Amino acid sequence: MENHVKLYNPGVEAYPKTEIFLSNILMILWIALGTIACWLMHPLIGWLYFAFATKMVFLVLRKMVCTNCYYYAKWCSTGWGKLSCAFFKKGKIENFKTSTGIKIAPVAYGLLALVPLTLLMISLIQQYTTFKLAVLALLLSVSVYCGAISRKKACADCKMNTICPGSAA
Repeated sequence: MENHVKLYNPGVEAYPKTEIFLSNILMILWIALGTIACWLMHPLIGWLYFAFATKMVFLVLRKMVCTNCYYYAKWCSTGWGKLSCAFFKKGKIENFKTSTGIKIAPVAYGLLALVPLTLLMISLIQQYTTFKLAVLALLLSVSVYCGAISRKKACADCKMNTICPGSAA
């Protein structure tokens, strides 16, 4: 099956567990900060954001992206290949590049960052507090790190980086 797809040969077979642990802690922190930011606007918005973020990140995208990935059932940079294997059956690596998940992932992650940042800035304009400013600074930092810095490193070592439309390598 994997012979039909040209993988990046120097890519790692399994990512270090410390990198996987850090990636997941940062993703959980990103969702938590986004939830707090939305909550500061209105508690219902916070709950809706939390439900959307956790469902998209840990279920929907794992089904739509990870099941077709080389790292399905393996230790990818986030460990989500193992997570998807626990819940979903394996797809076809040939379908990875054109899967719906690859197309909606940028939108989902964009919403994870932009919705709470926008709402928090509105909330800050309505009533300034140092707590809101601290949440904003942390949310910006984690969003940039997860969305750009750590992603670039993970993609550089990924066996899928030559066929993945979302590769930052």
